[in-house]
Amino acid sequence: MRKNIVAGNWKMNKSLQEGIALARELNEALKGKTVHCKVIIGTPYIHLSSAVSSVDTDRIGVAAQNCADKESGAYTGEVSASMIASTGARYVILGHSERRAYYHETPEILKEKVKLALTAGLTPIFCIGEVLEERESGKHFDTVKSQIEASLFDLSPEDFAKLILAYEPVWAIGTGRTASPAQAQEMHAFIRRTLAAKYGEEIADNTSILYGGSANAGNAKELFSNPDVDGGLIGGASLSADKFMPIIEAF
Repeated sequence: MRKNIVAGNWKMNKSLQEGIALARELNEALKGKTVHCKVIIGTPYIHLSSAVSSVDTDRIGVAAQNCADKESGAYTGEVSASMIASTGARYVILGHSERRAYYHETPEILKEKVKLALTAGLTPIFCIGEVLEERESGKHFDTVKSQIEASLFDLSPEDFAKLILAYEPVWAIGTGRTASPAQAQEMHAFIRRTLAAKYGEEIADNTSILYGGSANAGNAKELFSNPDVDGGLIGGASLSADKFMPIIEAF
């Protein structure tokens, strides 16, 4: 059975003290509540250990926003998957469009990151999605399929089954523009068919596919009501417990 998941991506926001305060506030807000999804917070590296110790990790998972494509060594400023795992974090966001665009992460680099994350016992939240030009030229399906195939399809069925996918239409991130529920469902269903063709129906049906593109309290319920949308990867709205909680409660 695939899981409903609401994951927050804090990006490069919050001092250590502010991040601890937010993690604790979210932890308190969830106490005594029955929620119908797994909650994950994706924090900057410096927050990871503190976030893990500030929340009930049975209720709130902690994710890094990236990891190195090397296991260890003379790579100044990099943080390895095994280092992330040593903090108690159990998830890592990989392939985010900002990493692809600003830091030129290629499919080969991402392939290595996924393998190292899995070896370290982390669950990758792997991001895929098209830019506006690709959407408007009708290449959005080809783009997403190629991103999946190039970085993930060397994995064994057993390893692929450990992944979470996040579809993020790049043209909707931070723009206030959101894919319609129908557009989101169409792409998520296409992704699931792509997985089924490679790994079979069972793995495809059990893979959680999140939507990431300006989801908020106003549109989350409608987005999450689609049969192939299993939750959200939330950006700006995850920086406030007051804005994040209604999205969690949309399930």
